[in-house]
Parts: sequence; C-alpha cells; structure tokens
Amino acid sequence: MDAAAEELGCSRQKIWRIERGDTAARTPDVRVLCELYRATPEQASVLLGLAEVGRAEGWWHAYGRSIPAWFSLYMGLESVASSVRHYNAELVPGLLQTPGYATALFLKNRPELAEEERQKAVNLRIQRQGLLARRLPPAPHLTVMLSEAVLRRPVPDRPVMADQLRHLLTVGQRHNITIRVLPLAAGPPLAAEAGTFVLLDFPDSTLGTPSEPPTVYVEGLTGALYLDQPAEIAAYERVWRGLESLALDERQSVELIDAIRGECYE
Repeated sequence: MDAAAEELGCSRQKIWRIERGDTAARTPDVRVLCELYRATPEQASVLLGLAEVGRAEGWWHAYGRSIPAWFSLYMGLESVASSVRHYNAELVPGLLQTPGYATALFLKNRPELAEEERQKAVNLRIQRQGLLARRLPPAPHLTVMLSEAVLRRPVPDRPVMADQLRHLLTVGQRHNITIRVLPLAAGPPLAAEAGTFVLLDFPDSTLGTPSEPPTVYVEGLTGALYLDQPAEIAAYERVWRGLESLALDERQSVELIDAIRGECYE
C-alpha cells in the first residue's frame, strides 16, 4: 500500500479508501495501478472502463436523500443489466406499477410522508420504468413471476387495482417483458423460503466475458443484500427453475389476469 501511494504521489489513506470502495478511483490512477499491479491487458481494459463509467452519475442522483444508498446501488446495476428476473409474492414490482398503484402503496405503508415527498417517490418509481423502453443501450428483458395472491390482493381503491391489472395486460405484450403467474393451486414453492428476490444478468464486454457477475438482490426493510458468489447464484437459479416449472405459461397467465380483473374489480 505504501509503494502504491508513492507511485501515485498520494497518501496511504487514499489507497486504503480506494481499496475499501469509499472513494472513486480516477482513470489516471487506475491506469498507473494496473501497471503497478501487473494487470493483464484484459483486466486493465475492464477496470479502466469501469472507472470511466463511474464518473457519470445516474439520473436518480437528482433525487438525493429520497433514495437510500443501498437502493441507489441497485438502480445502477439495474440500469446496465441485460436481463432482470423478479419474483414477488406480495406486490406488483415497481417496474410494472401504475402511478395510482404506487401512490396507494405509499399512502398505506408510508403515511408519515408529506405530499411532496410521496409524489417524489412515485415519480422516481415511474421514471425507472423508462429503461424498459429505451433504445440505446438495448432495453433489458424483464421476466416477472407473480403469485396469484398479488393479483387478488386489493389496494384500498378498487378502480386503481383494476387499472393496474389492465396495465399488466398491456405491458405484457412488449417483446422484452414476460409476466407469468404462480397459481395458488400450485402450492407453496421453494421460493417461499427465499422470499422476494431479483436476479440480474449483464451483457458481455468487448472481450466476450460478462461485464459484471450475475447478482441476486434481496431487499429488506432497512437494507439489502447483494449476492454474487457462485454458490449463491446457483441456489437462486434453482429456486427460479422451480418457479418456472410451477407457473402458468404466458398465455395462461394473461387469461388468469384478465379473469381476475373482470371477476374482482369490474
């Protein structure tokens, strides 16, 4: 660490902060460190690319403290993912929520929020959905596994829930969005032990290797877990395969969503 600091002409503390991820590494510093640490050309290319990307803040940084630091990290990963797989047994995921549904959830679960803060939170959630319609870089493919209970669990305003189900039917027609329903009759899946989770996969770099390792995101009330170890990924892939084996196919899912909309909300 002392030798690296001497090469960079900086303090040992700066090297320590870079290694801990407490401060960004500037591109010139990364270039020097790659030479010093004898990184391969492939490693250096990836690290320099990350340093360059790290200079640009995502649009969500404009929301400041409205976004917890641990969720800001997720949004950064989500914005560069090539595939997002989401399992939820409780709620429609944020990427597919209507403004009315999102507002109803905040009114029920975060009643202490002032009107301005609540509107800001809803706007953030809706603005996130833009990544599903972007052209460059190509929009990720979103696959959502929803428990049938999510569709039958009403938010306080029945017309809001009816509108949310219509929205699922509409967005499910996009080429990069797949919605499948896990019927109640299927019984409790292995995912019941895993809880809600997101599987993120990333595009290959110019070198033909993944730009980021596959990552599992598991959100809690006050923080989140980011899992990327091979054994962890394998465990959640097994859960996902179990969901695929139990869920209705796309056509059957559309029929069930439409039937529940007509039966329960209209």
